[in-house]
Amino acid sequence: MFAIASAMLFFLAFLINAADIATNDVFSSVNVMLLGFTALALHLAGAGGWARTRTSRRR
Repeated sequence: MFAIASAMLFFLAFLINAADIATNDVFSSVNVMLLGFTALALHLAGAGGWARTRTSRRR
């Protein structure tokens, strides 16, 4: 889930930068990209993934 969010944030940062959209200091392309890096780091750390349960099978 965090990987999808980071991909969307990176794409949004690219659009802001490529279209040269003037935004305020809080919503700049660099800040959006840093939010994307944060979401990517959370994804790589294992947060927000599917819960894995241990199942024991008896034969």
